[in-house]
Amino acid sequence: MPEPAHITENKQVITENKRVVEGFLAAVNERRTEDFAVFLAPDVVDHNKIIHGEEDRPGAAFEGFAQQLAAFGQFAVTAEQLIAEGGTVVARLTVSGTHTGAHPRMPEPTHRSFSVEQIWIFTLRGSRIAEIRAVSDRLGMFLQLGWDWPAAG
Repeated sequence: MPEPAHITENKQVITENKRVVEGFLAAVNERRTEDFAVFLAPDVVDHNKIIHGEEDRPGAAFEGFAQQLAAFGQFAVTAEQLIAEGGTVVARLTVSGTHTGAHPRMPEPTHRSFSVEQIWIFTLRGSRIAEIRAVSDRLGMFLQLGWDWPAAG
C-alpha cells in the first residue's frame, strides 16, 4: 500500500533539511564563508555566543563563524549523527581545531589543539537554517587550549 502524500512530503522535507545542514557543515569545514548565505537565513539567530562579545542580533552568526575560522588554522566539524524531524535537525558533532589566530576570548594564539563533542540543534525555514542552539563542552575546550575560564559577571 502506498504511503499517504503527507508522509511522503514530510520525508522529503526531512531529507532536504539534512542536506542543508550537511551543506552548511561542509562550507564551514572548507572555509567557504561566501557560501554561508546559501544555508543560513539572512536573519539567522544563533542562541549561543560563539564569540565573546558577539552582537546579539539576527544575522550576527555570519560574523561569529567567520571569526571562529580566522582564530583556528585547523578547524573541523564532523557530523557523527544527524537526527531530523519536521523543521528540526539535531547534529551530534566532534569539533576540533588548533588556535593559531586572534580570538576575542584569547587574542594571543596558544597553538594548542582541542577536540570536543557538541550537539547543535538547527531550526530550518524555507530550506535555510533560521535558528541554531548548541550544547558544548566549553570547559574541556578551554582546558585543552590553555584558555582562562571567564570570570563570573
